[in-house]
Amino acid sequence: MRNLKRALAALFVLLLAAVVLLFVLENQQAVSLVLLGWSAPSVPVAVLVLVALVIGLAVGPMLGAYSVAQGRRRLRQFGRKSVSTEA
Repeated sequence: MRNLKRALAALFVLLLAAVVLLFVLENQQAVSLVLLGWSAPSVPVAVLVLVALVIGLAVGPMLGAYSVAQGRRRLRQFGRKSVSTEA
């Protein structure tokens, strides 16, 4: 059973790598982004999409961790208030 899970995970990683490779090979058109007057150098579309994906994969968990920390902080404050009102 353990070997089957490893084989399926390896197959999934290989399939994902093949899809990414196919995406990169199919999107070689050069584009240039302009934001607030600043112009970026021309790079392939695939590079921009993959950079946006990596940034999203980094920012998403950080925002999730921040919201969990805020929730824990609120729970602690609520617990202290309820204990002080009971005494």
